[in-house]
Amino acid sequence: SSNEHSLNFWKSKELCLGYIQDAMLQKQWKRAAEFLAFYIESLEKDFSTEYMGPSEMIWRIGTEILCNHSHSNIRGFNSFTEQMKTLGVKRYLKVCLEHAFHLLCNGLIDEAYQNLSLAESWRFGEQTVVQDKEMKLIQAYRGLLDYYSWSKQKDILLEYEKDGFEDLSVEQEMHSCFRKAAVNLKEIIKIPGVWDLFVKSYVDLLEFYGDHHEAQEVLSEYAYNSKFPANPNAHVYLYQFLKRHGASKKSLVSALKILHDIVPSHELMIDFNTMLQKSKKRKRRRLGLEVIFAALDYAGWKENVKAWSCLARQVKQIVVSEKHVDWIKQEWNSRKDWWPAFHFSRYSAKRNWQDNESLSYGKALVAGVLLGKDCKYFKYVSHHGCKAQVKRFRTLKKFVNKHS
Repeated sequence: SSNEHSLNFWKSKELCLGYIQDAMLQKQWKRAAEFLAFYIESLEKDFSTEYMGPSEMIWRIGTEILCNHSHSNIRGFNSFTEQMKTLGVKRYLKVCLEHAFHLLCNGLIDEAYQNLSLAESWRFGEQTVVQDKEMKLIQAYRGLLDYYSWSKQKDILLEYEKDGFEDLSVEQEMHSCFRKAAVNLKEIIKIPGVWDLFVKSYVDLLEFYGDHHEAQEVLSEYAYNSKFPANPNAHVYLYQFLKRHGASKKSLVSALKILHDIVPSHELMIDFNTMLQKSKKRKRRRLGLEVIFAALDYAGWKENVKAWSCLARQVKQIVVSEKHVDWIKQEWNSRKDWWPAFHFSRYSAKRNWQDNESLSYGKALVAGVLLGKDCKYFKYVSHHGCKAQVKRFRTLKKFVNKHS
């Protein structure tokens, strides 16, 4: 019966799709391509109206196979992509964008730019409105390539100026690229989202032409606008910009404080701690101790020499002055159950001593103050240290005996 035939046909398609998936998971690209060819052939015999799903699958699966197949080439990929563009109007711009990415990955920048320019001129009734976001992405990536061209022209011009030459054609081309890039990049970063590459490029354009006020506004909006997703990079870019242009310490601390709240293990926490320790304000120095303790809670910081040096220096200052020892106690109370095993084991001491004596010294000082002279880490390092650098490590032992 026709119903039975349709059911068997549907089962056959699903089975074939399963084989394709299995082959792709095992990276058997040739086998996957053979099954995909069979799958497409079977679809041509399918007279059902449910054609949107399969066309999406063919595009996604076919692209993945062509990106990994050993006999794949750019001509074949271009041919396949052009067919996919005509297969579904709703996905036209997405396919164009993916096509441009593939061309860029293969170093075909001019071809990618041409592809994006053609996609930007595409119009298809109501679909033009529906795909407004995709169109903005197309324009944004074209703007990014305009920025790339501007950057190349800028380098050429700067090289000419260094040699005492002038070239008006290069300068005109550079300004033309700037105008085209600025328009499209400015538009995309107005939409809430994560636009790191576009923001950095736009700010670079503005900085080069001396529009520092506009650049700071863009970065501040990107970092502080609540409509945008929380993004650590936004605060990093703002901090780096402020630092480049000699902003006040208050502004720098404000930018890094938010970064600390989002990513306490960020590498800039060393800079943040150093800045806070130089402050005359008690509140900021207290925050500095909190920042460095929080950073060292993470495995990636376990052997960071700068971090342990910062903590050792601050701990030493506090216990010598006998002021704010309660700060250390407050930080230590929440860590005393797990930091000894995490940081101060005998195994860590042995490995640290072999790899880096400066690291061992900083950690040993902190371990001795926090856990006392019987701490395994301190005992191991001070014992070996006294043999290697007698004066330095004997001073360390005396300090710990007095202040632990």
